[in-house]
Amino acid sequence: MKSYKLILAIALILTIKNSIAQVAKDSSLFIELKKADSLIFNEGFNKCNFDALKKVLHQDLEFFHDVGGVQNLEQFNDAFSKNICGDSNYKPIRKLLPETLEVYPLKNNGELYGAIQKGEHNFYIKEPNKEIYITGYAKFLTTWILENADWKAKRILSYDHKPVKDYGEKFNANYALPLFDNDQKIEALLIKHKIPSIAIGLIKNGNLQQIRTFGNKKSNQPISNNSIYKVASLTKPITAFVVLKLIDEGAWSLDEPVSKYFIDEDIKNSNYLNKLTTRHILSHQSGFPNWRYLTDDNKLLFQFEPGTKWQYSGEGFEYLRKAIEKKFKRPFEEIAQEKLFNPLKMNNTYYYWTDKIDENQYAVEHDENEKPINYEKYTVANASANLLTTAEDYSKFLVYILNRAGLSEKTYDEFLKVQAHEKKGVDWSLGMQMLTNLPNNETAFMHTGGDYGTKTIALILKNSKDGLVLFSNSENGVVLWQKIISEYFGEIGEEIVRRNLE
Repeated sequence: MKSYKLILAIALILTIKNSIAQVAKDSSLFIELKKADSLIFNEGFNKCNFDALKKVLHQDLEFFHDVGGVQNLEQFNDAFSKNICGDSNYKPIRKLLPETLEVYPLKNNGELYGAIQKGEHNFYIKEPNKEIYITGYAKFLTTWILENADWKAKRILSYDHKPVKDYGEKFNANYALPLFDNDQKIEALLIKHKIPSIAIGLIKNGNLQQIRTFGNKKSNQPISNNSIYKVASLTKPITAFVVLKLIDEGAWSLDEPVSKYFIDEDIKNSNYLNKLTTRHILSHQSGFPNWRYLTDDNKLLFQFEPGTKWQYSGEGFEYLRKAIEKKFKRPFEEIAQEKLFNPLKMNNTYYYWTDKIDENQYAVEHDENEKPINYEKYTVANASANLLTTAEDYSKFLVYILNRAGLSEKTYDEFLKVQAHEKKGVDWSLGMQMLTNLPNNETAFMHTGGDYGTKTIALILKNSKDGLVLFSNSENGVVLWQKIISEYFGEIGEEIVRRNLE
């Protein structure tokens, strides 16, 4: 009998939207039932206020749980006391995902007698001297009945329970609904997290499918496809492919010592000087610190022998730029224009500020409180950072990579190889992070970029040839990454997020 009732209840879930119109979120019915829900959860579940709970539970309550079975009112109260309110040192807390809440009226000959309320919520644990932490997620459906003008919960379904990965508030968008089916949802999410803008490039099957932009590049000035972002370390993949083009032409070598063309004064006497190669630099095995200004004496040094382990280094890419410029006696920016930007029609991409840039198109960086940050106009190239580009231009670049970048099989295969190991599940190729053995035997290549006030990420999948570019002119921009990547790439995206953030 219990299983039969559960089947009927689940069938009711599937037919709600087809049979009953949802009420507006500002209607009196919606507001009344939201308050009633809060008596069950905010007062009862979270605060163990049993008097408030008794006011809204029907004497013939039926509670269906997809893990805990079926309970009547007496069983529900007993389990509630023991499991939810039995240990103050390990207290479950429920938080509604408000955007998911829906209410459908139940009428008989036009007269309201009840309502169905459905939504989604997250569960947390509160322990002494600890930050509250998320543990799970579930959906719920409550059938409310009007009795003597009071709302009573007669049937509650709690289902689709699943664990939730907690990567911290910095990466939690706290938004349960799909984003890509409604532009207004994305706009609302930007407002919620104080993010001025986001630009998204969507790549499908090796082709640029769509550019989507939301929000403002600066106060009351809408973002557009031509809006230019500073993309920080997303500069590095661009630099890597300029170098790979030179290698493919036979004008540069992947494995000869870089010291043949350039020696920094700080390391001229190092025993490792002649061991450093372009392969080491592009795969972050140079032995250099990230930046010399982060060392005790602000000088460049080898912290280990090149090629012996992985360590992220912006200095390595800058060292390589200087060597290339010295050999070819040309600015690196000029070489990049010739090898990449001009052929791909990346007409809004520059290593530094020039007169060609329309400053009115610049997506100004913003702090955590959505206040604009004063930005510096760099006038020399940096092979590791400060690239200025649009989501459309960078998407063109990713499409180029997916379609072999005009490289010979030998050179492109070098890019596809694992060159260095960062941590479990995360390796590096030449210029990009590499994640192998993803669901569906997929391989991802990706890179992130982040300076204060700007957060960017680029990601491509080798087999499906799908990809994604996300630019944001906000210090809060990373809060969107987990949500958008997981939604766009499904279980592959969830695994990419997990490997990077765990």
